[in-house]
Formats: sequence, structure tokens, C-alpha cells
Amino acid sequence: MTTPAARSFLFVLGSSRPDGNSEALARRAASALPASVAQRWIRLSDHPLPRFEDVRHTGTGLYEEPDGNAGMLRQATREATDLVIVSPLYWYSVSAEVKLYLDHWSGWMRFPGPRFTEEMREKTMWGVTAYASADASLADPLIGTLRNTADYLRMGWGGVLLANGTRPGQVLEDDAALDRAARFFARVGTDEAAPAGAADDAEVLVGP
Repeated sequence: MTTPAARSFLFVLGSSRPDGNSEALARRAASALPASVAQRWIRLSDHPLPRFEDVRHTGTGLYEEPDGNAGMLRQATREATDLVIVSPLYWYSVSAEVKLYLDHWSGWMRFPGPRFTEEMREKTMWGVTAYASADASLADPLIGTLRNTADYLRMGWGGVLLANGTRPGQVLEDDAALDRAARFFARVGTDEAAPAGAADDAEVLVGP
């Protein structure tokens, strides 16, 4: 019998404001993870990435292995079994910091060495976001960005945890949102973790 690999969660914090509602919601959800699950939290604003340059059709079309913040983030992404994008809803999608992080994936897929695309197939994508609206459907583009990214790389899909929150800490006053957060990672530590290419019925999408 094969022993399942230990789970390791990377929480990528993409807000321009520290300790915002999305982060508070993610930390509440993470508190319910089994103690055996490793957690690493990286705030993108503390590790700014350089501007991404598309060189796919220039010269060899290959990228050099990144160093600095880009190298650290790539290695952290590769080491995790689960990737949680924590971003408030900015103009109907992820924050600029998260978008730049995802842009760099295009380069990480295109240089000699371990194949980033193959490594990502073994991982599961999750999302956590707070939004300032009564209409949860406004977050559909954000969900699409994360879901389509996961599908492109044949990652598992955990779903997106949504809650309404405007002023700092507001989401922590919503008992229903906190209850959803406590149940969001419920599959982790069981045999029900979403496999790569999981169908829509495996999606965990909760609204306000």
C-alpha cells in the first residue's frame, strides 16, 4: 500500500493591504487544517516581482532560471502540494500582484531543468477572496482566472471561498462566513482531496 504524500499548503497573499478581509478569511480556514499539514504564508507585497517580459518568440524563446524574489516564489510554488491564492476582488479579478505572479509562471514553464508544468499537475489550486458587493457573481471573473489556470496545468481544483467584507475585519463579524471558512478545507486529510482534472461537482464554491 502506497503512503500518500504529506500535504503542504502555500498561501499566496495578494492584497495591497496587510491583514485585510481576504487574509483574515484564509487564516480562519487554515486554522481548521490538520496539524500534519504544513503551511507557508508569503505576502507578495513583501517580495515584489520584477516586470514580466515575454520572450517566447525572441531568440531561443527560453528563460533563464530566476533568482531573487522570483526564484524564491518559484521554489515555494514547486514545493507545495496545495496552492491557495488569497486575493480581494479588485476590478472583478485578482489583484495586480497575483496577476504578475501568474504571469511569471509562463516563464517558469520555459527554461531547462525540472518541468514546472509536470510538477503542477500533482498540486491542487484553491482561492480565498473577499469582495465589497451584495452580488457574489461579480467574482466570477476571478474564479474563472484561477479555475482556467488550474485546468490549463491539469491541477486539481479545490474551489474558491467567498465572503463579503469592506472595512478591515468586517468578515470576522459574519458568523456564516466563518462557518464556511471552517469547512472549506474539510476534504484535506481524508481520501477525498480533489484530483487533477476534477469535475465541476468537486468544486467548493460558497457565497455570502
